[in-house]
Amino acid sequence: MTEGREKRSGVTIAPSLGIGPLCGGGEKRSSHPDDLDNVQIAANFSVVIRPADEVLREHGVNPTAQRSAVLAAVAKNPHSSADEIAEHARTDLGSISRQSVYDALSLLVDSAILRRIQPIGSPALYETRVGDNHHHIICRECGVVVDVDCAVGFRPCLEAADDHGFEIDEADVAYWGRCPTCRTTTTKN
Repeated sequence: MTEGREKRSGVTIAPSLGIGPLCGGGEKRSSHPDDLDNVQIAANFSVVIRPADEVLREHGVNPTAQRSAVLAAVAKNPHSSADEIAEHARTDLGSISRQSVYDALSLLVDSAILRRIQPIGSPALYETRVGDNHHHIICRECGVVVDVDCAVGFRPCLEAADDHGFEIDEADVAYWGRCPTCRTTTTKN
């Protein structure tokens, strides 16, 4: 707590449906220390600061210190695993059990505040960019994950040639390759 002010964690919210970082992996964060306790909402790429508790309440989630810290950890570190999120949440809280992190992540995913992705051969990763049609580029060498918008728009990715009777509500596309840093490092060696 700072000077009687309630300690609150923040998240980055994006344009599409109001949740997630800006398109193309261009997360915007203020460098002002007080802003780290707030929510950044990007609408048409202008940023508005809001408390994390407000975002939780909007989604019908009772705000707790643990949920706010987990949400802030994901927002500040998109595409993080549960263990990485726990480490970051401990920075805000001092301590949080692994089970509390998993419980909060599950609730936040079920409430459409977070998105869970699981690239092949990797642990589940979490991000605040939900409700839009974006995919991911993953570096085979260092594991960095970057958001990429769907090249063909919203619907085509959800329309399978044959749905086999399934009601398809989500498509997950992952592009794999080497990031610019790994390509440069490999070229120099």
